[in-house]
Amino acid sequence: MRTGSEPVTARSTLRLRFWLSVWGLAWAVFGTVVFVLVGRPGWAAACAVLVVVVLVDMVLVVRHLRQGPHWQPGPDVPPYEPDDGGRGTAGPGRNGGGDGRRGS
Repeated sequence: MRTGSEPVTARSTLRLRFWLSVWGLAWAVFGTVVFVLVGRPGWAAACAVLVVVVLVDMVLVVRHLRQGPHWQPGPDVPPYEPDDGGRGTAGPGRNGGGDGRRGS
């Protein structure tokens, strides 16, 4: 949701998230190998699950990076009003009558 208070020079944190994932992947692989070598199968399995989670996150981050920048409204676009969560100005076409109650 755009509120109008976003910085003009905002940057994506996807590259930082990618490199932190690389760091986490290295430690998770290291932990998996070490725990297998010392005979701790439970901890090795936990680290292996962490490896899978980090790999899925990395795939999603790379996918978002390859999609490129998306259109963002410029300074000439007025900010949107904050969403009140369905309360307040519900008209007769919303929530089955506009009295604020759900259903019958």
